[in-house]
Amino acid sequence: MSGGTPLMVVDRSGVVVRWSSRARELWLRSESEAVGRTALDLVMGMVMPGTGDPGDATETGSGSGPQGIRDIDGNPVDLRVRVVPLSDGEVAWGVFEADGGAAPVGTRTAVPEVPRANTREAFFVLDSELRVLSVNDAACALCDVAADKALDRPVTDVCRPSRPQEFEGVLRGVLADGVSVTGHVVRLDPVDGSPPERFAKVSAFPLKSAHGLVVSMTEVTEPMRTERRQEALGSVRERVGRSLDVVTTCQELVDSLVPGFADIAVVEVVDSVVRGEDPPLSPLRRDIPLRRAAFRNGGPAHLAQAHPVGDVRALPSPTPYSQVLSDLTPRTVTLDSAPWLDADPDRARAIRASGARTLLTAPLALRGAVLGLMSLYRVRPNDAFDQDDLDVAQEVATLTALSLDNARRYTHEHTIAAALQRHLLPPEPPSQTAMEFAPLHVAADTGAGTWFDAFSLPGARTALAIGEVSGSGIEAATAMGQLRTVIHSLAALDLEPDELLARLNDAAVRLAYERAALPPGDPLHQQPLTASCVYAVHDPLQKACVMASAGHPAPVVAHPGGVVHVPELPTGPLLGNPDGPPFATASIPMRDGSVLALRTTSFPVSGSADGHRSDPLREPLTRLDRPLQEVRDDILYRLHDTSGSHDVILLLARTRAFPPDQVATWPLDSVPAAAATARHHAQDRLRLWGVDEETAFATELIVSELVTNAVRHGAPPIRLRLIKDSTLTCEVSDAGGAAPRLRHARTVDEGGRGLFICAQLSHNWGIRYAAEGKTIWTEQTLL
Repeated sequence: MSGGTPLMVVDRSGVVVRWSSRARELWLRSESEAVGRTALDLVMGMVMPGTGDPGDATETGSGSGPQGIRDIDGNPVDLRVRVVPLSDGEVAWGVFEADGGAAPVGTRTAVPEVPRANTREAFFVLDSELRVLSVNDAACALCDVAADKALDRPVTDVCRPSRPQEFEGVLRGVLADGVSVTGHVVRLDPVDGSPPERFAKVSAFPLKSAHGLVVSMTEVTEPMRTERRQEALGSVRERVGRSLDVVTTCQELVDSLVPGFADIAVVEVVDSVVRGEDPPLSPLRRDIPLRRAAFRNGGPAHLAQAHPVGDVRALPSPTPYSQVLSDLTPRTVTLDSAPWLDADPDRARAIRASGARTLLTAPLALRGAVLGLMSLYRVRPNDAFDQDDLDVAQEVATLTALSLDNARRYTHEHTIAAALQRHLLPPEPPSQTAMEFAPLHVAADTGAGTWFDAFSLPGARTALAIGEVSGSGIEAATAMGQLRTVIHSLAALDLEPDELLARLNDAAVRLAYERAALPPGDPLHQQPLTASCVYAVHDPLQKACVMASAGHPAPVVAHPGGVVHVPELPTGPLLGNPDGPPFATASIPMRDGSVLALRTTSFPVSGSADGHRSDPLREPLTRLDRPLQEVRDDILYRLHDTSGSHDVILLLARTRAFPPDQVATWPLDSVPAAAATARHHAQDRLRLWGVDEETAFATELIVSELVTNAVRHGAPPIRLRLIKDSTLTCEVSDAGGAAPRLRHARTVDEGGRGLFICAQLSHNWGIRYAAEGKTIWTEQTLL
């Protein structure tokens, strides 16, 4: 139309009620001359030669054939007619000048009888019973019915909507409320009973002077089908691929397509792809199983599937499904009496039960490799898939295949990272004489950089460690393994926790520098390496636990009697920080039967003294009169949300009393005879403990050498201590600060063989420094 203003407005009786300035220019008639006269009188003298008499249509009542209209100069004018509202609530016919101005000779234009004008909109005039009083040519064409056959019939019989009751309800609502309805979409049955189904956009206007309706319809089948395709494609682009999980991606796909694009959707994935393995190449072998990963039915939920989600089986052959995975060509199939259904009875039964009439199946393939199969079904009659639907399905399948391959690659990498972490983490630590353990590990979908550790130290002590490396995947698991190895190496030097973390930080800084030196294109180049860690050493003979933290939460301590608290532990910088302040230690008294709970940063813990309902640790740790594994399980059952990006790890360690008869301590004088006295004490105690003669003899030599070194090079007081645990530990302490070192004496040297002899007779030895001096210790294996 040339604009929003009609040339003239004509009421139901054909009388002009409004005349525009443009109409005055075209026909040189003033408003006073035009208003009140019939449109037929005004254009009677303006019919183009050879187009017929406009009165013929009125006289015959056939309404067939539009007439040619000219302006005052004899130029043809192309007119269009549509419903317009009046100020009093009535509706009338607006006659508009078509876009482009004058039309070439022979162009069809509006007939004087407006309700039968040849417009692109179909018009129906209905009475209060929704019977047809008048129609135009476009309405007859839309409904494939002659005008005389449409009159006095219910409009639902003439238009044949797919849901006649719903359509009739809309029209009766307009009659009852007097409120117009515009843009209501109605599905119409096919004209000749064959596909495709049609859509029309309906507007209904009440007639207030006469109880009835004017209904206009415009067929929008192709725009609607195009919109449906575009919405499906847009939904897939928006929703599919948000998760890096194969099965979740498949569910996102069916949720995007049902019910808008299809009534039923099934996605099956090659079973090995779900586990992250490489997809097989096309053509797919008949024995390769597929897993039903997702299913959605837009109809009744109770309708049975051919196979439940999660079912794994190979596809029967020959069927359209097997052919699609053979030639990687999508296809549409009519499901009425298809002979191939006999090859797949279960699927045939489900298809018949669902009422599906047409199938579109497409491969989920990438670079010639088969990831899975997408099958879409439509149940409604006359709604078959066409070539445009097939093209959209092909694009959807390609987008989904890319998302599935990304998820498969992530699953593959995560599987490797989890396996690497599993092999790097220690097995459940065996209980020791002075401590028992109960670890808890809840793996996350990402992560693999968390770890815990518990191992023995000389002197019946136990080292505990827990930490977390930033990032995820193989790189995090690798860095975790490196840091854990460094901890073991440093622990062998018998360092204090703060000093061990300081040296561990040096190693982390070197690893971070190596990562930063990678080429800019390497993904690790942009990922700084940081880690948190708590390292603790429990001494059952001192009944204390010394610990230090590098950016990690302090452990929770529970004592018998229900006392649970989080100790004040100075938190140092994260590992990998070259400029952080020094680490500090805290010594926590640990009574026999106390529990130390070390956890990762993702484990929720309340540090307050009251209001602990949301704390999964505090309540279970108040009841320690049960097996430690039961305490651990109680904590696990209280964890409601472990869906974070890192693993949840908890290490419970309960202290036990060390048998007092397995420890012997003697003070020694700083005199040359102290070595003989020490040998005598050791010989008596080893005999009492039932140590074999070979080990006892070696121990006497070790005691003699260590005490002699303490007398010669150390400072009083001197102390000898023997500890019988899983190994035999010999400790000689003095107040001297001189650091002994292992020497390899020559044949003619008179000294320098003491520590060398001790190292040869024991399987491990070392030096432990303290504020009051040093302790030299050795460990021997007991037979």
